[in-house]
Amino acid sequence: MSKAVVASMSEAETRTFSVSMVISGIRCGLTYVILPFLAPLAGVGTGVGPWLGLTLGLVAIGANLLSIHRFWSGDRKWKWPMTVINVSVVVLLLLLVVGDVRELVT
Repeated sequence: MSKAVVASMSEAETRTFSVSMVISGIRCGLTYVILPFLAPLAGVGTGVGPWLGLTLGLVAIGANLLSIHRFWSGDRKWKWPMTVINVSVVVLLLLLVVGDVRELVT
């Protein structure tokens, strides 16, 4: 993030946005790197992935929605760009959540 964006955000907004992005990143890292490649080496069963992905996906969506709420309640200058980023991440996470639910149902 540029210094201008950070300067116009409160500490709580910066922390909320950062946490939401970290949770989303962890979820993606687990889904695409750790679970498919490293979990079998550690003897972790294949059924764990969708449950973990679903849980982390829902937490990440909640964190992103909280981030959007904080930006809009503060009526910040950068609320639109941050909203676009957060909504984009939420849409991607929803696709992953749907995939996890499909895997659990079948």
